[in-house]
This record gives sequence, C-alpha cells and structure tokens, in this order.
Amino acid sequence: MSLRHTDRGASRGFSLIEVMVALIVLSVGLLGIARMQTLALSSTSVASQRSMAAIEAESLAGAMHANRGYWAQTDPSNATILVQGNAASVSAGAPLLSAAIGAAASCLAASCTPAGLAAFDLRQWAVDMNGVLPGNNSRIQCGTVTPVTCMITVTWAESAGSVNSTQATVQANNGATKAIVQNSVYQLYVQP
Repeated sequence: MSLRHTDRGASRGFSLIEVMVALIVLSVGLLGIARMQTLALSSTSVASQRSMAAIEAESLAGAMHANRGYWAQTDPSNATILVQGNAASVSAGAPLLSAAIGAAASCLAASCTPAGLAAFDLRQWAVDMNGVLPGNNSRIQCGTVTPVTCMITVTWAESAGSVNSTQATVQANNGATKAIVQNSVYQLYVQP
C-alpha cells in the first residue's frame, strides 16, 4: 500500500506558483506577438505608400514618353516644374509649358499642342497624386543637354513604423502628441 500512496502524491498536479509562472511566460509571449503584428501592419502601410509613389512616377514618365513632341524638344530644357496639391506650376524655364498650364484648357481635342498635352498630363497627374500620397510635393527637374533628361522627385509624409527610445524621448520633450512623421523621397530618372 505504501507504493500506491507514493504514486498518488507524485501525480497531484500543478501548484499555484507553477500556474502563475506559466501565465506570466504566456503573457510576455502574447505581448511580443501583438507588437510584431502592429509593426507588420505599419510596415505594410509604408510599403504601400512607397509602391504608390513608384507607380505614380512611372505613370508620369509614361506620359512623358508618349508626348515626345514636347518633352524631347528644347522647351523643357533647364525647367523646374512643381506639383503641390492639385496644382502644377513651372518655377523656372519652359515658357511654352508655363503658358499652357496657365491656360488650364482641356486637352481632349485633336488640336491640342504638345505643350498643351504636357500641361494637361501634369494637371491630371497632380490630381492623382493628391488622392494617393499624404502631404506630397513633387518636382520635375530637367537638364540642359539635348536630348532632355528629367528627374522626377516625389516627396511625401509617412508615419514612422517603429519609434526607438531616443526618438520617443525627443518627441515627448517637444510636447508632440501625434506619431513621428518622416519625409520619404522617391526619384526617377527619365529620358523622354
């Protein structure tokens, strides 16, 4: 009988302390999984915005290639074109494009000039960009050598996916209550 009594004592189950330790270990593991899921969702959002910037820059490059009648000529030489919000403007060079942007005419008719088509494409691209990337500003900087080459630069605001302790301290010291925002840049070299 003493053998049965010893076996029964060894198989009584877990003590309360063992259960508490197991729950603490499980809680720490679940918190780590929750943090990884949060970072994965944030990274997905950042990757989506970067992909959209690349797609939009490629769409403008495609429009530039389709309108070689304007972009391969000398008018865009040494030009700087800014796209902010829903508007496109020429800040330097490109007098034909500047006049066409100022006219704000629709370019769906067959009598559209190459500069008018370029202005129409830029206005449409500005509207598309405004709906896709938050706080975007774009610049098209064209060189002086013929054939003209241009650099499309897209800048937008994206929230940082993970904040390290130094950034969190700086943010707290500055009294910021919103997530840290960083400016991201995408550049595309185009030779229409």
